[in-house]
Amino acid sequence: MALLPILSFPDPRLRTRAKPITHITPEIKQLAADMLETMYAAPGIGLAASQVDRHIALIVMDLSEEKNQPMIFVNPNVTPLTEETKPYEEGCLSVPQFFDQVERRAKVRINAQDLDGQPFEMEAEGLLAVCIQHELDHLDGKLFVDYLSPLKRQRIRDKLSKKGRQKSRKSEEAAVSAS
Repeated sequence: MALLPILSFPDPRLRTRAKPITHITPEIKQLAADMLETMYAAPGIGLAASQVDRHIALIVMDLSEEKNQPMIFVNPNVTPLTEETKPYEEGCLSVPQFFDQVERRAKVRINAQDLDGQPFEMEAEGLLAVCIQHELDHLDGKLFVDYLSPLKRQRIRDKLSKKGRQKSRKSEEAAVSAS
């Protein structure tokens, strides 16, 4: 297994729409395992393949306290089961250290396949419903910051861009001093 680099907002690759998976190959299964390892190490509770620059319809999640109940969704899709929405404070591994309120459908039905290609269906509410909707947005090229005001989104973009420049400068300085 391997840790994968997670794309950070405002990287334009995060806006790429994922393509459906037509065949579950050993490479897809390995990607799912690597995504779980990456998600746990980050640490996070969900990760879409789009966040690791693989633009296929694959999501991994684990909402358990012990981090021992991984869920894998191939070609997931969500149907709202209510018009009711609830606000949840969301964060994102692609938008590190930023959190804000987002309104999501309170109850949804998830249809997907497992890694053996078997279709399954489940109903979700609470954190599971929020998480699956958040990760599905990634597969559509959408981020939780898209639900925020343009001003908030720009502030986050500016802060993350500044952090990225500082990190790059430190890496360059370390390379120069090592040579």
